[in-house]
Amino acid sequence: MKQSDQAVVFGKRKEPHTIIIARGSEIRHFTVRPWMAAFAGSAFAALAIGYLLATSYLVLRDDLIGAATARQARMQQAYEDRISALRSQVDRITSRQLLDQQLMETKVSELIERQSQLTKRHGRLGPLLDRAEAVVNGAKPAEGSAPAKPETRVELPSPAADTQLAYAAVGSAKNPFALWSTRNSAAQADSSADHADKLFVTLNQSLRTIESEQLARIDSLAENAYQTADVISDALESAGLPVDADFGKADVGGPLIAVDNPSMFDTKVKELDEALDKLDKVKKEAQRLPLANPAPGRSISSTFGVRRDPLLGTPALHSGMDFRAPMGSDARATAAGIVVKAGWNGGYGRMVEVDHGSGFSTRYAHLSRIDVREGQKIATGDTIGEVGTSGRSTGPHLHYEVRRNGEAVDPLRFLKLGKKVGQYL
Repeated sequence: MKQSDQAVVFGKRKEPHTIIIARGSEIRHFTVRPWMAAFAGSAFAALAIGYLLATSYLVLRDDLIGAATARQARMQQAYEDRISALRSQVDRITSRQLLDQQLMETKVSELIERQSQLTKRHGRLGPLLDRAEAVVNGAKPAEGSAPAKPETRVELPSPAADTQLAYAAVGSAKNPFALWSTRNSAAQADSSADHADKLFVTLNQSLRTIESEQLARIDSLAENAYQTADVISDALESAGLPVDADFGKADVGGPLIAVDNPSMFDTKVKELDEALDKLDKVKKEAQRLPLANPAPGRSISSTFGVRRDPLLGTPALHSGMDFRAPMGSDARATAAGIVVKAGWNGGYGRMVEVDHGSGFSTRYAHLSRIDVREGQKIATGDTIGEVGTSGRSTGPHLHYEVRRNGEAVDPLRFLKLGKKVGQYL
């Protein structure tokens, strides 16, 4: 009773599943455990899933392969498009670099040509400037005249230096791919080209400055030459001694204004050459006049004109001027010329007469010694003898005369003129 009551209270007891197989007189039975059922179900499910997957792969394989192939084709097309874009960019950069190279080479050629022109100009200016410095050397403006402009020294750069600098500015333009390969940026290539352009602008400005300085120096020298020639001419004319009545007296004139800029340099050089010719001619004419002092540093004891004769005490014409100087002092020629007399000449005592041309001559009298001979050529400042008291004289001194066309003129006028223009001669 108790067992039946317990079965009612707690339910039926679960018995394991048993599989019975009967074959004739043989009877077999298998007890199916839960884990065995689970294993069998799992195996069946795995087989089913595998079968479904295999079937799906076989069915969808073509679609998957086509999708992968299409994806690869799209990726390849994208890469090819990217490569084409890069090639186009390289071509553009290459073309630009080639154009920049040609432009820069043209600029370099222009710079070298300008440098060559400057060098040729310097070669032409060399002798002309040497001549100008020789003609104008030491010249100072007289009082009241306009001051001369300071000369400008021009130092030309060497062609090799300019060429190296210019090609340094070109830089990698010699290699079209250099900028792209090293920087891989068109913007940086533009920056390099701009830098090269700035260098070319600087070089052009430098060469233009040199050209301007050359022209300024030529103008300064020409102006100085004209001013000096005018000062000498005006001084001589004011003293009644015109150098050349026809020189520089043409009926036309005006400032020189060049019309053709490329020929500006040749025009300026021609103007300077004409100015130097004028100055050289005026100086040569003036140097023929007896403007120097025959006894530098000595005082004047008697002037030109009527005076009381030192021996007789009566009024008499003194045809020259006397310089007080000790015995044996040098008597110097006041201008270049040819000795026409050298010996005793009455009251002059030992006398030297020098012919300076253009009707001018000078006499040096009362010498104690004569150091030149007739027919001898002498230059300004040469010693022609020594001061003495020979002839009609009361003591050691130098009697000096200036004659024009044989007539005695006041030497003091020439001495004053010599002090005024001597600094230009």
